[in-house]
Amino acid sequence: MKIDVVSIFPEYLAGLQLSLIGKAVDQGLLDLTVHDLRDFTFDRHNTVDDSPYGGGAGMVMKAEPWALALENILKGQQAAGEDSASGPGAENGDGDSPYDARTGAARKPILIVPSPAGPVFNQRIAEDLSEAEHIVFACGRYEGIDQRVIDWSAEHFDVRPMSIGDYVLNGGEVASMVMIEAVSRLIPGVIGNPESLTEESHEDGLLEYPIYTKPASWRGQDVPEILLSGNHRAIARWRRDRRLERTAEVRPDLLAELQDLDKHDRAVVERFESGDESMTE
Repeated sequence: MKIDVVSIFPEYLAGLQLSLIGKAVDQGLLDLTVHDLRDFTFDRHNTVDDSPYGGGAGMVMKAEPWALALENILKGQQAAGEDSASGPGAENGDGDSPYDARTGAARKPILIVPSPAGPVFNQRIAEDLSEAEHIVFACGRYEGIDQRVIDWSAEHFDVRPMSIGDYVLNGGEVASMVMIEAVSRLIPGVIGNPESLTEESHEDGLLEYPIYTKPASWRGQDVPEILLSGNHRAIARWRRDRRLERTAEVRPDLLAELQDLDKHDRAVVERFESGDESMTE
């Protein structure tokens, strides 16, 4: 997967060079490039913003620097396509070309614009994006990006405004980092043990169960005995029950969306909601 990020604070994205994402880049599993929007300005002050038409507080990011930055990314995609077209597997369409093997048309990169006006990012969206070939993140600042950039981009990109929650941030960098990490960790090979992905919160609509490690007793608190029993079937049932209870307590809206709860699952939820703790021991 190729990911490009455009920001006026490229150093803000330095955290992506750490941990599993940084290793994925080093191993060639992820091609990550951060672009400085100011590199696409030509005045002495590298101006990227101006006052809004119609008045109002704040400043708006100018259209031309954004268009030049995005065009530069598109040129890079085109060059990559030309290289792969003559590379191994090109004759039978097996190369990593950004062109559709059947139609010859260029595949549009996905352009994600962090914005409170977009749908809320979640695990299902992360899974969908993890199968993309090329994603571009446009990190807006101030009052946002000139709307004409978004409209123009629709001709060249699959534009997707995206929110990470109902609150306001100073810019799109933090939101982009959240989405990049959530998506990148789903790329095969990024997580060392792929089985861990199936046991995480939200993976099947439920939150994760409580987790423990050694020692078995710590400051008067003991690890639940069932986890020390070696009975893997009973442990799996205990963990499922705790996931149901935790979701019922913290995110009952998630439970309302689940259609595959069996009779035992529903009994656990009903007992928890009624305050009966006999099932929680």
